[in-house]
Amino acid sequence: MLNISFSERHKGVPTVSSLASKLNLSPKYLSDCLKQLTGQTVQQHIHDKLIEKAKEKLSTTDQSVSEIAYELGFEFSQSFSKLFKTKTSLSPKEFRQSFN
Repeated sequence: MLNISFSERHKGVPTVSSLASKLNLSPKYLSDCLKQLTGQTVQQHIHDKLIEKAKEKLSTTDQSVSEIAYELGFEFSQSFSKLFKTKTSLSPKEFRQSFN
């Protein structure tokens, strides 16, 4: 639904406010619209897109978990790993091992 860019590493993980700003919308209006259209909050959508991109990188590259976390905008790889495990029930390393 939303096109979230992860190429701007130095800016951190996308936020509701940063996405709303790019779309020239208020964060509340963006949240209300997305919730009505998809049933998800903007934050849930951001997390889903982060995990989707992480899964792609974990399964197709040799980048370390820390490198992937940094590339996705996380300041600390532990925060990335915690979110990944919460969303998938696997650590990033366990997910990668399932492809070997």
